[in-house]
Amino acid sequence: MDLERLRRNSFLVLGRAGMDLYADPPGTRLEQAGLFSSALGGSAANIAAAIVKLGGTATLITAVSDDAVGRFIRNQLRHYGIGTQYVATAGGEARNSLAIVETRNEDCQSVIYRNGAADFALTGQDVAGIEYGDFGALVVTGTSLAIEPSRGAIFRAMALARQAGLPVILDVDYRPYSWASAADASETCGRAALISDIVVGNDVEFAVMAVTGDGLDLARKLAAGDARITVYKKGEKGSVTFSGERSFTTGIFAVTALKPTGAGDAFMGGFLTSLASGLDLEIAVRRGSAAAALVVTRVGCAPAMPTASELASFIASHAAGV
Repeated sequence: MDLERLRRNSFLVLGRAGMDLYADPPGTRLEQAGLFSSALGGSAANIAAAIVKLGGTATLITAVSDDAVGRFIRNQLRHYGIGTQYVATAGGEARNSLAIVETRNEDCQSVIYRNGAADFALTGQDVAGIEYGDFGALVVTGTSLAIEPSRGAIFRAMALARQAGLPVILDVDYRPYSWASAADASETCGRAALISDIVVGNDVEFAVMAVTGDGLDLARKLAAGDARITVYKKGEKGSVTFSGERSFTTGIFAVTALKPTGAGDAFMGGFLTSLASGLDLEIAVRRGSAAAALVVTRVGCAPAMPTASELASFIASHAAGV
């Protein structure tokens, strides 16, 4: 993997963009809500927002619907400074994802509408004309691998990025409701992991990819060759990172959380921008963990992503666990 290329701190991020509606005020149950606040959503869009707020540049590859919600998403992407030149428009009955969410840490309800999702309409043609050589890395979120034509488009983008010398980073981002079966997810995400330089996922996601069900062993094996890195996240138990023969554990930062959502996307932003800054892998994982902890103390996902100064202040005043 060409870490020097990664240090351009300029990322292509491929995957889902949508609209989030949060029950307002925080703590309100969805079934009792009279007001909602809107925000940019979707894992790829959230990661791109996190990267930009931490000082990197990010350009999104996705498709949005040809309607007011699609225009809302484009406007939000521009608001965050995310590049939109590779955002396609999906016509017909395609609709962007809509997540209606509570800001509650206990028994948090999240209702997600994904029927005819616009990002699933991304095609191989949409990714063929991208100037991959202008960027430092390609970040792929696994949700859009669930069905065609976006599945084929993602594999084509990964191949074109590798041809251009870009590191390929996979956030497994497994959402069971999007897949025909766990077996399909296992084969497809596993294939994507094999051609990625960095693979980040939680214990459930690695277990889905592992034929034997031993996700930790798969994470170790994936990192064993070609200077690959894997980050195996274990929720409140922290994470284990593998890089060649090196491995280490990282604890979480203890906080009083408002809600559980957004942590994984924030982790990716903190982790990748830290690697791009030339920081040691262990420090990069710790900064990703700090970003994740910060986000769950705030309302929203994209709006909650920390700036570089906020992240530095948080780390200085909090200790990570073991």
